[in-house]
Amino acid sequence: MGKDVIIACDFESAQKTFEFLDKFTDVKPFVKIGMELFYAEGPSIVREIKKRGHKIFLDLKLHDIPNTVKKSMAVLSGLDVDMTNLHAAGTIDMMKAALEGLTRPDGTRPILIAVTQLTSTSEERMQNELLINAAINDAIVKYAQNTKAAGLDGVVCSPLEAGMVKSACGCDFITVTPGVRFADGEVGDQVRVTTPAKAKEIGSDYIVVGRPITQADDPVKAYKRCVDEFVG
Repeated sequence: MGKDVIIACDFESAQKTFEFLDKFTDVKPFVKIGMELFYAEGPSIVREIKKRGHKIFLDLKLHDIPNTVKKSMAVLSGLDVDMTNLHAAGTIDMMKAALEGLTRPDGTRPILIAVTQLTSTSEERMQNELLINAAINDAIVKYAQNTKAAGLDGVVCSPLEAGMVKSACGCDFITVTPGVRFADGEVGDQVRVTTPAKAKEIGSDYIVVGRPITQADDPVKAYKRCVDEFVG
């Protein structure tokens, strides 16, 4: 499986999204559509971006009872996205139901990954507010193992956790890592960050990059730099 850079298209409207994507004339980047854009524009934004030739990671992080997630994933499978996700905290049964719902009658389906712990969740908050008494790294590895046991393809994790997830779940288990910044760039509100080159070294399969590309003076140049550093 080849590595790839996914651009987080965290825009509030279709117009701003297409203004950004129109800058890419000779390449069609893999893009992430999150809650903000999906809730603003609905499924039509997915269909239009797909029609333009982009691969799509639909980042909606489903988390509900197994039957609801199964039915929701069946709907999403019809959008022809390339990757989607849910919360591993929903349990193995929920993840198995999601996989069942996402799989089309012909056996094909998008890549399905699970969120272990949000990058905004510290160990202190996890223990004090969620009453999960494990160390956060232990919890992340356990959630990743549950994800694998459910038959999913991989997890979303910070780049700092990609190595331990690979060690626990095998090198074929996909790691999708946000929190990537250029070495000479702004960190922004992300705390646990790394560079594209370091993410490659750690073993990330996909990196999700937002503002360092979307807010760059030359987004296409920034994207190509990211690909050069991560994919090589």
